[in-house]
Amino acid sequence: MNTPRRFQTPLEWLLLLYCAASLAHFAHNAEFIADYPNLPVWLSRAQIYAVWLGITAIGAVGYVLYRFGYRLVGLGVIGVYAALGFDGLLHYGRAPFSAHTGAMNFSILFEVVTAGLLFACTAVLGVKRNPLRRRRRARRGDQ
Repeated sequence: MNTPRRFQTPLEWLLLLYCAASLAHFAHNAEFIADYPNLPVWLSRAQIYAVWLGITAIGAVGYVLYRFGYRLVGLGVIGVYAALGFDGLLHYGRAPFSAHTGAMNFSILFEVVTAGLLFACTAVLGVKRNPLRRRRRARRGDQ
């Protein structure tokens, strides 16, 4: 009996968690844009959501590549998607931590932490799946 495939791996769970954290941060940015210190005045709510969709599309492409067997390429694209989550730290270049509210800091840091976890997961899986590493181990007789 074929049951529908559900998210089962740490990579899939971390992708989902990071996507949710990213959405929470971007939504908070969009809805409270006037309250965030020193954001550009030309930045609009719609632009923030559009950027989130664009970034999330990168993650989706990476996951599709990964699922269709292009494991290393998919992991690389997912790694780029995760690395984009560190951009939230740019808020602190515009204004210090203390200038942001607790909700702002939480949404920023939640996104950054989950991005870091996803990035680390892609790095570990990339090293494990590296065909050059497997060939070297096979030559040495390691298993």
